[in-house]
Amino acid sequence: MRIRVDWRVSCSLVGTILKWLAVPLAFPLALAVYDGVDVVPFVATILVTLSLGAGLERLTDDRDLGAREAFLMVSLAWFSIAAVGAVPFVLAGNGSLAHPLDALFESMSGVTTTGATAITDFDAHSRAILLWRQLIQWLGGLGILVLATAILSRLGVAGAQLMETETQTRDVTKLTPRISETARLLWSLYIGITVAQMGLLYVLHLLGLAPNMTLYDAVAHPLTTVSTSGFSPRPESLAAFSPAVQWVTTAFMAVGATNFILIYLVLQGRFERLYRSDEFRFYVGVLLGFGAAVAALLAVEGPSLGGVEATVRHALFQVVSITTTTGYASVDFNDWSASAKNLLFVCMFIGGMAGSTTCSIKALRWLVVLKAFRRDLFVAGHPAAVRPVRLSGEVVDEGTIRDIYAYTLVSLVFFMAGTVFVVLDTARYGLTIGEFDAMSAAAATFFNVGPGFGVVGPFETYEVFPPATKVAMILLMWTGRIEIIPVLVLLTPAYWRR
Repeated sequence: MRIRVDWRVSCSLVGTILKWLAVPLAFPLALAVYDGVDVVPFVATILVTLSLGAGLERLTDDRDLGAREAFLMVSLAWFSIAAVGAVPFVLAGNGSLAHPLDALFESMSGVTTTGATAITDFDAHSRAILLWRQLIQWLGGLGILVLATAILSRLGVAGAQLMETETQTRDVTKLTPRISETARLLWSLYIGITVAQMGLLYVLHLLGLAPNMTLYDAVAHPLTTVSTSGFSPRPESLAAFSPAVQWVTTAFMAVGATNFILIYLVLQGRFERLYRSDEFRFYVGVLLGFGAAVAALLAVEGPSLGGVEATVRHALFQVVSITTTTGYASVDFNDWSASAKNLLFVCMFIGGMAGSTTCSIKALRWLVVLKAFRRDLFVAGHPAAVRPVRLSGEVVDEGTIRDIYAYTLVSLVFFMAGTVFVVLDTARYGLTIGEFDAMSAAAATFFNVGPGFGVVGPFETYEVFPPATKVAMILLMWTGRIEIIPVLVLLTPAYWRR
């Protein structure tokens, strides 16, 4: 049997991406020099990623990336970046991240913008290591795919395919005449939003509205807010900061989970795109509706959070954080009532808008599912009726609807399988974990949310899980972030056959 996939092309392009990883590594290296801490973890990793990248690049001079090679390249790129990203944690040799499996878990959680952490002692890690942890999430949010698309711009359609895989929008190739220009545009927008939040947070500090917001914190937190990722260098997450910081972070989490194409069009003065977008109205409605419901439950059932403003703030913050799959915490919601926690659990399955940095199933798919189900109910009572599903006035292709149904079903199957594995494997190791806790752990990793409930609550750690469970969660994070299909395609024999 001859292999149909030109794996050398895929690996060569992965090598190009790994070479570029040396650039963000320079930032924690500079901070390590400034703080006078060990620089070996970053110098060694830069040498590793440069040499490995150069070696992979030499596999072939052919850069003709077809659809099959694109699937392989996307899957390998995410895993390779996570593997290289774990090297500084291991070489630093501090805390739980000194163990290679925990380091890979942390790195995969970062690259996939999950936000689940295996750190048990934040004080054991230098600011440089924690900054690297923030940076890999920022790269994982949108930057690494935009960067890859810019590198692959000369491949034309293949670059566009990769962009559309992540943004889930066909308009991305129509923003500018060339995909490389589109990549630079989105990269600039991503950087701009991140820098804007950095400036705003530090201004709050200068005004006395955020006394705990150091310059380091003002730089570190936007990296994992706009990327809807959720890592924080503080063990208390956003609970360590003032209400003003939490309100600002809530807004930027919502922006990070908004379609970047839509943001670009609004910045061009095309405000009508907001109210014309069914997805945007649905997305905002979900955030406000669930936020109001959780606030009402907290007001009735407790616990007391210190008045109306605090109740509304924490309820909206957590709904936005979980729905957008950011995973920050402004309070320990493990202490909330069962009904409030169940609503937050539902939010894990929603996600933000397509074409954003968010994960999970995404609002657009749920909107199509709801519209299609309503259509089917109507047709059941009116068999002769022809009623297409429309999204923002455009008819949705029936094949697309079937694909969305299939993707949603497969996602739920992965979630259920993950839950069963967590329950069985933890029981085998004598770790008692409740069914709801196991469900939240599986959902938090597969849908790239980060924190769950119980043993994986907002101020807890995944370090308690046995090795096999951690390996399964690493695979869940990887598969969920690249939206299942690229991984499943690689497992089909027909994919490899000529």
